[in-house]
Amino acid sequence: MKANRNVIGPQVRKARFEKEIRQEDLAAKCGVLGWDISRGTLAKIETEIRCVTDEELWILAKALGVKLESLYPSKMPPRKP
Repeated sequence: MKANRNVIGPQVRKARFEKEIRQEDLAAKCGVLGWDISRGTLAKIETEIRCVTDEELWILAKALGVKLESLYPSKMPPRKP
């Protein structure tokens, strides 16, 4: 099994909860910014199932109203071979 490469999912969920934004509403905000994403895909990102591209990460930060750096964990998990 491949190592988990999604390290931003928990921070996206945390930021969304702190701002009291529903997944549907965050998906809609991302859509306004040019990324057509479903609530289901957003859920997969938050649960670390789906990875995001650099552009998608930028859109998530903008839609959440947070700095891009805040979506990275303060301590990176160890890489598995």
